[in-house]
Amino acid sequence: MANADLSRINANIGALNALNALRDVNQKLALHQLRLATGKRINSAGDDPVGMTFAKKLDSRARGLAVARNNIGDVQNMMSVAEGGIQSISEILITMKEKILQAANDTIGVSERAAVESQLDDLAAEIDQIVESTTWGGVVLLDATYTGKQFQVGEQTTDTMSFSISQDHRASALSVADSDLDVTTSAAASTALSNVNTAVDTMNTSLQSIGSVSSRMSIKEANISVAITNVTASYSRIFNADMAMEQLEATKYLVLQQTATAMLAQANMAPQSILQLIMG
Repeated sequence: MANADLSRINANIGALNALNALRDVNQKLALHQLRLATGKRINSAGDDPVGMTFAKKLDSRARGLAVARNNIGDVQNMMSVAEGGIQSISEILITMKEKILQAANDTIGVSERAAVESQLDDLAAEIDQIVESTTWGGVVLLDATYTGKQFQVGEQTTDTMSFSISQDHRASALSVADSDLDVTTSAAASTALSNVNTAVDTMNTSLQSIGSVSSRMSIKEANISVAITNVTASYSRIFNADMAMEQLEATKYLVLQQTATAMLAQANMAPQSILQLIMG
């Protein structure tokens, strides 16, 4: 800062120093007022170039993780639809088993066996109806065509999970179609019972597979939620303003603005003291 020389009135150095100080105070006051108005510590790249770069990377990661979490939610919903269909088929198979066990007993007559056979045929048809109606996004889930699917479960290109429902859950594939459920004799009913028991085991395997994937999805969702919180906290610390601190700084510079303005006014009056030398 240049030293003031009151004897040289053509250049009022004291006033210039006061003016420079006032400009500096005004600039800093405007910065803190802007931060208070926007809630952001960084309002342009010039405020903190490195901080802006870090903040944008963190924001990109947080938003990507949020989309991945939504994707996981969609996967869980789809798994729930598939599981619901399999559960319904499993209940039908258990009902089939009960009816076949009745038919395996030679205490029932021909008409009763025919009634059981008819009911079994209806139940097999219902299994096929469930398979056809268990869909997600217009795609059937339980007819062995839902294979080779890839789920994006993170914000990186490598954060994926492959999934397939390779088991065909239609009655014919489970060997519980019309031709597989002959109960006209106790011996035939025994064979049909074996087919149904195998189909029940197949359903349990399918449920276990879907349950395992659903469990992994729940773990991933929890981990991503924690990651989003941590990344957002880091982003906020870099990018957003500490409102209490900004208010303190703004108050300080408001006071300095007033004192600098007063000092500028005094500095402008200082050269008038030379008149006393001239007027004696």
